[in-house]
Amino acid sequence: MRIRGGRLPIGRNPAGASDEGASDEAASGEGTSAEGASAEGTSGEGTSGEGGSGDGGSGDGQAAGGRGSAGTGTLSSPWARGTAALLAGALPALAFPAPGLWWFAYVALVPWLLLIRTAHSPRRAALDGWIGGIGFIIAVHHWLVPSLHVFIVLLAALLGLLWAPWGLLVSRLLGGSPSASRAVAAVVVVPSGWLMIELVRSWEGLGGPWGLLGASQWEVAPALRVASVGGVWLVSLLVLAVNTGAALLVADRAARTTAGVLLVVCALSVAAMWAWAPRPTDTGTVRIAVVQPGVVEGPGSVARRFDRGEELTRSLAGRGVDLVVWGESSIGAGAWERPETARRLAELSRRVGADLLVNVDARQTDGSGRSGIFKSAVLVGPDGPTGDRYDKMRLVPFGEYVPARSLLGWATSVGKAAGEDRLRGDRQVVMTLPDGARGLRIGPLVCFESAFPDMSRRLVRDGAQVIVAQSATSTFQDSWAPAQHASLGALRAAENGRPMVHATLTGISAAYGPRGERVGSPLGTDASAAEVFDLPLARGSTLYGRLGDWPVYGALAALAVLCAVEGLRALRRPAPGPPGPPARTAHGSPGRPGR
Repeated sequence: MRIRGGRLPIGRNPAGASDEGASDEAASGEGTSAEGASAEGTSGEGTSGEGGSGDGGSGDGQAAGGRGSAGTGTLSSPWARGTAALLAGALPALAFPAPGLWWFAYVALVPWLLLIRTAHSPRRAALDGWIGGIGFIIAVHHWLVPSLHVFIVLLAALLGLLWAPWGLLVSRLLGGSPSASRAVAAVVVVPSGWLMIELVRSWEGLGGPWGLLGASQWEVAPALRVASVGGVWLVSLLVLAVNTGAALLVADRAARTTAGVLLVVCALSVAAMWAWAPRPTDTGTVRIAVVQPGVVEGPGSVARRFDRGEELTRSLAGRGVDLVVWGESSIGAGAWERPETARRLAELSRRVGADLLVNVDARQTDGSGRSGIFKSAVLVGPDGPTGDRYDKMRLVPFGEYVPARSLLGWATSVGKAAGEDRLRGDRQVVMTLPDGARGLRIGPLVCFESAFPDMSRRLVRDGAQVIVAQSATSTFQDSWAPAQHASLGALRAAENGRPMVHATLTGISAAYGPRGERVGSPLGTDASAAEVFDLPLARGSTLYGRLGDWPVYGALAALAVLCAVEGLRALRRPAPGPPGPPARTAHGSPGRPGR
């Protein structure tokens, strides 16, 4: 048969067929862009021969679930695929307390990664990332539902958008049949993209750094050593790198050797940090008592809680404690306004022989003359309040203030949002105890401030020997929240090489040594008791204490390099030439074939 009017392009895939080879060439800079190589629209520049000689991706890529396979099978329905993305995004929540399946964190993201890599277009990849992000936010913060009700869905939808660019990144680096260089890039850049999400949502206005993936490793000694080197950020990078390597092992036969080598590199890196990272040096012990009154409800609950805290504190007399810590909001507005309260606290201090660190949630005036409701850590000695006071700086959105109240004030009518905004403190404070406690220097934090790595690091750099967090999670008593909150103390202690006490009104109260190890027995949510912890003191600084958030800057650099490489490839790619004459059929014109 004779062909008129030009020639057919050899090896072009038919519409809807897989173009894994072209997709892989795009990733290695040898062919068209990844977007152009999607199953929806193939490039006319590549050939089947080029695809087959790419990264072994002609047949294996399709079998592994590359882009061309997205439109077939169970997940061909957008609703089925969306449901799968939602569930896959929620899976990592099982690694956090209370389920506490810490080991699951290292494979929990694999289903989500495998799903995104099969996306048939960049738009679908971004959508898979967004829907999975919604699932992650709701699962990790599900205990907020009693307070926010349906509003949590809106918040999850907004925060979930942070994962849309990550979905594009995953599709770009894991789609098709990755070459060795692209597999290496994926294990570095995919975790870096996730870390940028954690960094952005760590902003207080977006809810703060709750549910950082690295925080799931709070009871794993090697992970705590990693935290001493690069903070929770480096632990998150490690967990994501292992997940990405595991996804490569499962998804593509050609990349398995490279993925296995990369996983070995991760293991050797942890071993090196375990062996050579600086360790804090013990310098003695300090006795700190935690008073947890437990659940007190009903009329007059504030006064009855104070009475119970007073009773428990008296039981500490003669036990040689250096400091007694009460939980957040342990003294309400009514009690703090009465002079009798200061007298009772001073008497307790004299009886026990130690200062008390209480927490006041009341209308006050700060040093700059501002008046309003502050949440304050106040040190009380034998003669009453010592004048040492720390006003909480980072407030819980909706719980302690309503962002843009003029627009979102309606949230108070559908949940338990704050009726009046608390005021913020303007500086962190390190308090020095009397000589009787050897001049111990403590750094107070209030509530979810213990989730912010920079705050505890600042306190230690200012000379704090012990970090003390006061909290109240009674609103979420029967949820995962108390266990998740208490676990953060282990990370803060390990990051800074200093012991930490986490004291609550209703549990869980706990203490951790300078390596993040648990000290003594925690007080559970069913306890109403006082517990004494003998905390090891330490000196010296960790690498994280010296260098700060360097993994974040490293992740930014990795993403910048990727952008630069992609930009150079785009510049070097030849511009498409003028279109050739249309191909004619044997019996007619291109406009009316066969006529």
